[in-house]
Amino acid sequence: MKLDILAIGVHPDDIELGCGGTLIHHIKQWYTVWLCDLTQGELGTRWSAEIRIQEAQEAQKILGAVCRENLNMKDWYFQHNEENINKIIRIIRKYQPDIVFANAIQDRHPDHARAAKLIADACFYSGLIKIETGQDARRPKAVYHYIQDQNLKADFVIDITAHIETKKQAILAYKSQFYDPNSTEPETPISSKLFIDSVMAKNASYGRPIGVAYAEWFTVNRTIGVKNIFDII
Repeated sequence: MKLDILAIGVHPDDIELGCGGTLIHHIKQWYTVWLCDLTQGELGTRWSAEIRIQEAQEAQKILGAVCRENLNMKDWYFQHNEENINKIIRIIRKYQPDIVFANAIQDRHPDHARAAKLIADACFYSGLIKIETGQDARRPKAVYHYIQDQNLKADFVIDITAHIETKKQAILAYKSQFYDPNSTEPETPISSKLFIDSVMAKNASYGRPIGVAYAEWFTVNRTIGVKNIFDII
Protein backbone atom coordinates (compact mmCIF):
# COMPACT_ATOMS: atom_id res chain seq x y z
CA MET A 1 0.00 0.00 0.00
CA LYS A 2 1.41 3.39 -1.02
CA LEU A 3 0.75 6.44 1.15
CA ASP A 4 2.11 9.97 1.28
CA ILE A 5 2.98 10.64 4.92
CA LEU A 6 3.86 8.38 7.85
CA ALA A 7 3.80 10.15 11.24
CA ILE A 8 5.59 8.32 14.05
CA GLY A 9 5.64 9.09 17.77
CA VAL A 10 7.15 7.18 20.66
CA HIS A 11 4.05 7.76 22.83
CA PRO A 12 0.38 8.03 21.88
CA ASP A 13 -0.32 11.81 21.79
CA ASP A 14 3.20 12.85 20.63
CA ILE A 15 2.00 13.08 17.03
CA GLU A 16 -1.06 15.18 17.90
CA LEU A 17 0.96 17.60 20.04
CA GLY A 18 3.93 17.88 17.69
CA CYS A 19 2.51 17.82 14.17
CA GLY A 20 -1.26 17.34 14.41
CA GLY A 21 -2.04 20.61 12.65
CA THR A 22 0.38 19.86 9.83
CA LEU A 23 -1.17 16.44 9.27
CA ILE A 24 -4.69 17.90 9.16
CA HIS A 25 -3.47 20.55 6.69
CA HIS A 26 -2.20 17.87 4.29
CA ILE A 27 -5.12 15.50 4.79
CA LYS A 28 -7.42 18.36 3.74
CA GLN A 29 -5.38 18.48 0.52
CA TRP A 30 -6.09 14.77 -0.06
CA TYR A 31 -2.69 13.45 0.98
CA THR A 32 -2.88 10.04 2.66
CA VAL A 33 -1.56 9.90 6.24
CA TRP A 34 -0.86 6.85 8.42
CA LEU A 35 -0.01 7.08 12.15
CA CYS A 36 2.36 4.82 14.08
CA ASP A 37 3.10 4.80 17.84
CA LEU A 38 6.22 2.99 19.02
CA THR A 39 4.91 2.27 22.54
CA GLN A 40 1.59 2.23 24.36
CA GLY A 41 2.81 4.84 26.86
CA GLU A 42 2.23 2.26 29.58
CA LEU A 43 4.45 3.99 32.14
CA GLY A 44 2.30 7.12 32.17
CA THR A 45 1.03 8.10 35.64
CA ARG A 46 -2.64 8.29 34.74
CA TRP A 47 -4.91 5.41 33.70
CA SER A 48 -3.72 2.46 31.60
CA ALA A 49 -2.18 1.57 28.25
CA GLU A 50 -5.51 0.11 27.12
CA ILE A 51 -7.24 3.45 27.71
CA ARG A 52 -4.51 5.33 25.84
CA ILE A 53 -4.84 3.00 22.84
CA GLN A 54 -8.59 3.68 22.71
CA GLU A 55 -7.94 7.42 22.94
CA ALA A 56 -5.32 7.17 20.18
CA GLN A 57 -7.89 5.63 17.85
CA GLU A 58 -10.33 8.44 18.61
CA ALA A 59 -7.63 11.06 17.97
CA GLN A 60 -6.81 9.37 14.66
CA LYS A 61 -10.43 9.78 13.55
CA ILE A 62 -10.41 13.46 14.52
CA LEU A 63 -7.23 14.07 12.52
CA GLY A 64 -8.63 12.19 9.54
CA ALA A 65 -5.70 9.78 9.15
CA VAL A 66 -6.23 6.51 7.27
CA CYS A 67 -5.26 4.26 10.17
CA ARG A 68 -3.02 3.89 13.23
CA GLU A 69 -0.67 1.11 14.36
CA ASN A 70 1.28 0.45 17.56
CA LEU A 71 4.64 -1.35 17.43
CA ASN A 72 4.44 -2.34 21.12
CA MET A 73 7.98 -1.40 22.06
CA LYS A 74 8.58 -1.01 25.80
CA ASP A 75 7.84 2.48 27.11
CA TRP A 76 11.10 4.01 28.40
CA TYR A 77 12.98 0.69 28.07
CA PHE A 78 12.99 0.52 24.25
CA GLN A 79 16.47 0.31 22.77
CA HIS A 80 18.21 1.38 19.59
CA ASN A 81 18.74 -2.17 18.38
CA GLU A 82 18.26 -4.44 15.39
CA GLU A 83 14.86 -5.70 16.53
CA ASN A 84 13.31 -2.24 16.88
CA ILE A 85 14.95 -0.84 13.75
CA ASN A 86 13.52 -3.76 11.78
CA LYS A 87 10.05 -3.14 13.20
CA ILE A 88 10.12 0.38 11.75
CA ILE A 89 11.72 -0.77 8.49
CA ARG A 90 8.83 -3.18 7.94
CA ILE A 91 6.31 -0.37 8.41
CA ILE A 92 8.19 1.91 6.00
CA ARG A 93 8.48 -0.78 3.36
CA LYS A 94 4.84 -1.78 3.82
CA TYR A 95 3.41 1.72 3.32
CA GLN A 96 6.16 3.33 1.21
CA PRO A 97 5.74 6.90 2.55
CA ASP A 98 7.40 9.80 0.80
CA ILE A 99 7.59 11.80 4.05
CA VAL A 100 8.14 10.60 7.62
CA PHE A 101 7.50 12.80 10.65
CA ALA A 102 9.36 11.81 13.82
CA ASN A 103 9.96 12.92 17.41
CA ALA A 104 12.13 15.89 18.34
CA ILE A 105 15.88 15.41 18.07
CA GLN A 106 16.29 16.93 21.56
CA ASP A 107 13.71 17.31 24.32
CA ARG A 108 12.92 17.24 28.04
CA HIS A 109 11.57 13.69 27.82
CA PRO A 110 14.56 11.38 27.14
CA ASP A 111 12.43 8.98 25.08
CA HIS A 112 11.81 11.64 22.43
CA ALA A 113 15.41 12.13 21.27
CA ARG A 114 16.09 8.39 21.50
CA ALA A 115 13.06 7.69 19.30
CA ALA A 116 14.09 10.45 16.87
CA LYS A 117 17.40 8.72 16.15
CA LEU A 118 15.81 5.26 16.03
CA ILE A 119 13.24 6.42 13.47
CA ALA A 120 15.72 8.39 11.35
CA ASP A 121 18.19 5.50 11.27
CA ALA A 122 15.44 3.03 10.35
CA CYS A 123 14.40 5.29 7.47
CA PHE A 124 17.96 5.16 6.12
CA TYR A 125 18.45 1.42 6.62
CA SER A 126 15.08 0.75 4.97
CA GLY A 127 16.74 1.63 1.68
CA LEU A 128 19.44 -1.05 1.97
CA ILE A 129 18.58 -4.08 -0.16
CA LYS A 130 20.72 -6.44 1.95
CA ILE A 131 18.48 -5.90 4.97
CA GLU A 132 15.93 -8.57 4.19
CA THR A 133 12.36 -8.39 5.47
CA GLY A 134 10.61 -10.08 2.55
CA GLN A 135 9.73 -6.61 1.20
CA ASP A 136 11.23 -4.31 -1.42
CA ALA A 137 13.83 -1.88 -0.07
CA ARG A 138 12.39 1.61 0.23
CA ARG A 139 13.73 4.87 1.68
CA PRO A 140 11.49 7.90 2.35
CA LYS A 141 12.38 11.11 0.51
CA ALA A 142 12.66 13.04 3.78
CA VAL A 143 12.44 12.72 7.56
CA TYR A 144 11.15 15.78 9.40
CA HIS A 145 11.34 16.09 13.20
CA TYR A 146 8.55 17.98 14.94
CA ILE A 147 9.58 20.23 17.82
CA GLN A 148 8.08 19.25 21.18
CA ASP A 149 8.69 20.68 24.65
CA GLN A 150 11.99 22.45 24.07
CA ASN A 151 11.99 25.39 21.66
CA LEU A 152 14.67 24.28 19.23
CA LYS A 153 15.73 26.36 16.24
CA ALA A 154 13.35 25.51 13.40
CA ASP A 155 14.42 24.76 9.85
CA PHE A 156 10.93 25.40 8.49
CA VAL A 157 7.45 26.34 9.69
CA ILE A 158 3.95 25.19 8.64
CA ASP A 159 0.93 27.49 8.96
CA ILE A 160 -1.80 25.56 10.84
CA THR A 161 -4.11 28.49 11.62
CA ALA A 162 -7.11 26.96 9.85
CA HIS A 163 -6.73 23.72 11.79
CA ILE A 164 -5.84 24.78 15.34
CA GLU A 165 -9.24 23.89 16.83
CA THR A 166 -9.22 20.41 15.26
CA LYS A 167 -5.69 19.88 16.56
CA LYS A 168 -6.90 20.85 20.04
CA GLN A 169 -9.80 18.39 19.78
CA ALA A 170 -7.39 15.61 18.80
CA ILE A 171 -5.18 16.37 21.80
CA LEU A 172 -8.14 16.43 24.18
CA ALA A 173 -9.22 13.00 22.90
CA TYR A 174 -6.60 11.81 25.40
CA LYS A 175 -8.86 12.52 28.37
CA SER A 176 -6.82 10.26 30.59
CA GLN A 177 -3.70 12.38 30.10
CA PHE A 178 -4.82 15.95 29.51
CA TYR A 179 -7.27 18.37 31.07
CA ASP A 180 -10.46 16.74 32.33
CA PRO A 181 -12.16 18.58 35.23
CA ASN A 182 -14.00 15.36 36.17
CA SER A 183 -10.92 13.15 36.44
CA THR A 184 -9.98 11.62 39.82
CA GLU A 185 -6.55 10.52 38.62
CA PRO A 186 -3.31 12.01 40.09
CA GLU A 187 -2.34 15.44 38.80
CA THR A 188 0.62 15.60 36.44
CA PRO A 189 2.43 18.48 34.68
CA ILE A 190 0.35 17.88 31.53
CA SER A 191 -3.07 17.27 33.10
CA SER A 192 -3.90 20.87 33.98
CA LYS A 193 -5.69 23.33 31.72
CA LEU A 194 -2.53 25.42 31.85
CA PHE A 195 -0.73 22.79 29.77
CA ILE A 196 -3.29 22.85 26.95
CA ASP A 197 -3.23 26.65 27.03
CA SER A 198 0.57 26.54 26.81
CA VAL A 199 0.40 24.28 23.72
CA MET A 200 -1.90 26.75 21.99
CA ALA A 201 0.32 29.65 23.09
CA LYS A 202 3.41 27.89 21.75
CA ASN A 203 1.77 27.35 18.36
CA ALA A 204 0.82 31.03 18.40
CA SER A 205 4.42 32.02 19.14
CA TYR A 206 5.61 29.76 16.29
CA GLY A 207 3.24 31.55 13.93
CA ARG A 208 4.33 35.06 14.80
CA PRO A 209 7.66 35.10 12.85
CA ILE A 210 5.83 34.24 9.60
CA GLY A 211 2.86 36.50 10.25
CA VAL A 212 0.19 33.85 10.91
CA ALA A 213 -1.90 33.05 13.98
CA TYR A 214 -0.66 29.49 14.59
CA ALA A 215 2.12 27.29 13.25
CA GLU A 216 4.20 24.19 13.90
CA TRP A 217 8.00 24.06 13.73
CA PHE A 218 10.24 21.34 12.33
CA THR A 219 13.90 20.44 12.01
CA VAL A 220 15.52 18.43 9.23
CA ASN A 221 19.00 16.93 8.92
CA ARG A 222 19.54 17.84 5.27
CA THR A 223 19.55 20.84 2.95
CA ILE A 224 16.05 21.97 1.97
CA GLY A 225 15.46 22.85 -1.68
CA VAL A 226 12.59 24.87 -3.17
CA LYS A 227 11.19 24.82 -6.70
CA ASN A 228 9.59 28.27 -6.59
CA ILE A 229 10.97 31.17 -4.55
CA PHE A 230 7.51 32.79 -4.48
CA ASP A 231 6.15 29.88 -2.41
CA ILE A 232 8.22 30.99 0.60
CA ILE A 233 6.27 32.99 3.20
